[in-house]
Amino acid sequence: MRTPRRKRLLAAGTAWAVAAAGAVALSFGLAGSASAGEFLVNGGFESNSLNPWTCTGSTGSVVTGHARTGTYALAGAASAADTAQCTQTVAVAPNTTYTLSAYVNGAYVYLGVNGGTSTWTPSTGGAYQKLSVSFTTTATQTSATVFTHGWYGQGTYYADDVSLDGPGAPASPSASASPSKSASPSPSASASASTSPSTSASPSTSASPSTSGSPTTPPPPGGHALVGYLHASFANGAGYLKMSDVPDSWDIIDLAFGEPDSITGGTIHFNRCPATECPGVESDADFKAAIAAKQAKGKKVLLSIGGQNGEVQLTTAGARDNFVNSVSAIIDKWGLDGLDIDFEGHSLSLNTGDNDFKNPTTPVITNLISAVKTLKAKYGAKFQLTMAPETFFVQLGYQYYGSGPWGGQDPRAGAFLPVIYGLRDDLTLLHVQDYNSGSIMGLDNQYHNMGSADFHVAMTDMLLSGFPVAGNTNNVFPALKPSQVAIGMPANTYAGNGYVAPAVVNQALDCLTKGTGCGSYSPRAGKQPNLRGLMTWSINWDNYNNNEFSKNFHSYFG
Repeated sequence: MRTPRRKRLLAAGTAWAVAAAGAVALSFGLAGSASAGEFLVNGGFESNSLNPWTCTGSTGSVVTGHARTGTYALAGAASAADTAQCTQTVAVAPNTTYTLSAYVNGAYVYLGVNGGTSTWTPSTGGAYQKLSVSFTTTATQTSATVFTHGWYGQGTYYADDVSLDGPGAPASPSASASPSKSASPSPSASASASTSPSTSASPSTSASPSTSGSPTTPPPPGGHALVGYLHASFANGAGYLKMSDVPDSWDIIDLAFGEPDSITGGTIHFNRCPATECPGVESDADFKAAIAAKQAKGKKVLLSIGGQNGEVQLTTAGARDNFVNSVSAIIDKWGLDGLDIDFEGHSLSLNTGDNDFKNPTTPVITNLISAVKTLKAKYGAKFQLTMAPETFFVQLGYQYYGSGPWGGQDPRAGAFLPVIYGLRDDLTLLHVQDYNSGSIMGLDNQYHNMGSADFHVAMTDMLLSGFPVAGNTNNVFPALKPSQVAIGMPANTYAGNGYVAPAVVNQALDCLTKGTGCGSYSPRAGKQPNLRGLMTWSINWDNYNNNEFSKNFHSYFG
């Protein structure tokens, strides 16, 4: 994540935006040398009707005033109960590659093909943003259904200029085909998301876990821990903070970030912020000495890998080995205590048919688990392992897992679950990012929105109670021990969407640890006084905000 999560100088540069950034970059060429053509009818909605599109629950309509080009656009009224999915089925040729694209405007808008690939964007920033995916038909396939939809509780989205290109398009379009549109887009068609990313904010498995076993690393004295990310390789509006100036209130300090030389190569580098970007940055010797001084006080300093810009895909055994070797070299060079996995965007996704989180088969999953187990074996019990996934990759797994039993879902949904499960006996701490998130269903089967105590309680309770994956009661993700769970929150409004004031933080903690002051959500796991603590993006943003977050943590826990 570089402005990384800069985890999150700009609200638009969210961890979910990172995923979208990777997603919208996908645009593939057509197979073969045949000339491409248009397969969709009324993709610009200039007929002033939906036909031949169909939308769920009467949620779709054609509107004026929101077009990217021409006069009309599709409006999908997503609600708490309906994603407003609109589809069109077209004739296609077997063994042929097609490119599906659309311009969308809204929050959490998806584009894809049933049984195939899909992509999405968490926010277009009020302007139109292009989404694009490609897919190849099977040897016997003669039709395809393409779709676009929003997300539960996210309100109306707009789509325009939806196109399906491929070789051998129908010679004569249907009479209902949309009229040609103006070539020049309206001013609202400007590119979307902030170009400044947030640098946030992300294997062979062992036998079935015992959830009653104690975590590898015991809680620190006092039983609670405060975790924060230190902007070590970049600068942003929060300002650079020397390691020696990090307050001793922080128990675990995650260095942001280690990033890959290439997405699939596996080799990780950690480059400290240069003086040109971070005036006053300390020397390498002073940085290393400050790390040792923190450790002498019982603090842990970890390398955090990933973030918004650090997409890592360990697709091969060679990439796995490169990951192990390069991460070991960084840990040894700086004398670090372990690793934080902050994989976001498209780092983790599940192959079609990989539906059992307990026995994953997707290489990027299995190789990551194998790599971390190798690191743990090398460093032993002292090795600290933390993870900072987004809700999309964990709690969303209660409803959706991978591409689903019939395909068509986002393959990243719940993709962190097999990693957490496979490394559960090595896991020191899981602190899911309860921010920059869409609405997520809790164990009460109600949708919860970030920015409230209920959201933190509901998301955390899912980790403490366990939950059936994709609603399958025969496939339950087991509860973690309270000492393995912390709540991830932004330090202030600049750090990320979903900031809550100290009073709301305390309300969530009261409900989770004492069973008092709960709102509409009642924890299924009961009160958990051994909940490990809190994580924030970031130490720098907390320092910028007069240490409000860390002061409140110690005021609460003592």
